[in-house]
Parts: sequence; C-alpha cells; structure tokens
Amino acid sequence: MGYKRVASSALVASHCYMSHVILEVPVLKPMDLMVEVSPRRVFANAHTYHVNSISVNSDHETYMSADDLRINLWHLGITDRSFNIVDIKPVNMEDLTEVITAAEFHPLHCNLFVYSSSKGTLRLCDMRESALCDKHSKLFEEPEDPSNRSFFSEIISSVSDVKFSHSGRYLLTRDYLTAKVWDLNMENKPLEIYQVHDYLRSKLCSLYENDCIFDKFECSWNGSDSVIMTGAYNNFFRMFDRNTKRDVTLEASRESSKPRAVLKPRRVCQGGKRRKDDISVDSLDFTKKILHTAWHPTENIIAIAATNNLYIFQDKLNQEMHG
Repeated sequence: MGYKRVASSALVASHCYMSHVILEVPVLKPMDLMVEVSPRRVFANAHTYHVNSISVNSDHETYMSADDLRINLWHLGITDRSFNIVDIKPVNMEDLTEVITAAEFHPLHCNLFVYSSSKGTLRLCDMRESALCDKHSKLFEEPEDPSNRSFFSEIISSVSDVKFSHSGRYLLTRDYLTAKVWDLNMENKPLEIYQVHDYLRSKLCSLYENDCIFDKFECSWNGSDSVIMTGAYNNFFRMFDRNTKRDVTLEASRESSKPRAVLKPRRVCQGGKRRKDDISVDSLDFTKKILHTAWHPTENIIAIAATNNLYIFQDKLNQEMHG
C-alpha cells in the first residue's frame, strides 16, 4: 500500500509540472533548395599541378585526368593508383616551351584521345601503340601567317578547350578569338573557323594588362553536331550554325532568365552608325564573362555559367538561330 501511495503522489506531481509546460509544435517553413555534395570516392596524389581536364572513356571503366605536364589514366574502381600515359615535363624545367591545356577521350573508340597545348596544337594519341603516348598518331596544327604575327600571337593561339563531336569525326577547339572545327582526316588546317569576338583584336594590349587575355573559354557541340556554342564577355555567348553559316550573339542575364522570356540577339558595334540596342566595344564589361557552357546531348537545352550564376535555356534558342 505504501508503494502505491508513493507512485500516486509522483504521478500527481508530474501532472502538475506538465500543466505548466508550453509545448511548441514544429512549423514547416518554405526555404530555398540546398544541394550538398558528398564525395563517393577520392582519387588522390597523382598530380603535381592543377587538373585542367577530366574525361570518362567510352568503355565506362576508365577515365583520364590532365594537368599542365601530365595525363594520367585511372580505373574507376581503383582510387590509389593511376597510369601515366603522357608526360611532357622536360628534364630541365627551363627548357619547357608548352603546356597541356585540355584533353578528351574519343566518344566511340576507347583507345583514342586528344590533347591540346598552349602552342595551339592538337595531338591525337592511340593507346594501342605504346603504354606511354609520348609520340602522337596525328598532329593538328595551322601554319602561322607571318604577316599577322605580333607580340600576342602565341598567347591568343593557345587552345583553351577541345571537344570531339558526337560522331567522333570532328574536333572543336577554342582559342582566345576564334572557334575552329577540325576534320580528323585533315591535319594541316582547320575545316572551319568562326570569329567569336574579332572586335577585341584592337584591344589586345589592354586585355593583356588586365590579364583577360589569359581567360580560358570552353566550347560545346549540340546533339547533332550542326551548331557550336562558346562564351564571350559581357555575359554574351555565341552560337554558330555550321550548315547555314549563320551566327547569333545572346546574353545570359537576370532579365532573360524570367519564365518564358525570349532571348533577343545582341550586336556589338566598333564604331560608325549604331542601332538602338547595339552595344559599343568600349562599354563591354570584361568582369562578366561566360567561360563554361554545356549542351544537352539529345535535347535543345543549354547550360551557361556566368560568374556565380547558372542559366538554363531551351527551345527558343533554336528558333533564334534559324528564325
């Protein structure tokens, strides 16, 4: 009986305490979507310099990573070791004349890959020929016109990006002023040359002084390899139709990112008569630059990275290009 009285007294005390406690019910509040990335695997200790390219092989078992002087081949299931397949580091670093700027595997043949250099050359390598691909199978290089040579020639000819077409027949490269399409069967000159922002040719001195001349612009193909895209300054990006030879300049901005907003073609003028919406070369904002672009492999959807903003556009771009 004594035990029951103690238990009863404790229950009454607990009830009295709970009657003075205010319960707060959780409230659901809408918030911006937060995306967290967590590494599944870490492939470490294989590069001395910054990695500039990663390319997954068509065998879906291996991939390669490239830095300024070396390209390494990895197996996706092995994280602690890789195989060096290209090494251009000289015995004496004072003898260094060029660096690797980009590298990519062939989309269909797992034994082929290409890498570009700061001298404007492309080297196609075949891993079946030797374990260390210090000798290329093909060298793609455009002969320089002596009449156009200047102090900036070597800088602006450096290839900042190289991409195989989806068919594997062509290569798309980007240097500072142009985008070029190369045929794998023609090594001595590009098949097509597209002027991205030739109006900057007269501004190279000031672009050198503010280091913009060293910016690395990427390039990309559409799903059918008929249109190419690359970035420029002032948050502009350029698209070139290989069939119609038409091109368009578009702008990635807050205004154009509104739902159902149609991108309007932009035009840069170098002087003389200006149209209403034209923008002068002197008023371009060189701090706003589109270095990274990507095109969906099958849909007409593009992704544009402008500083800290990511823009995704679709459909209407094709109408702008062909309209």
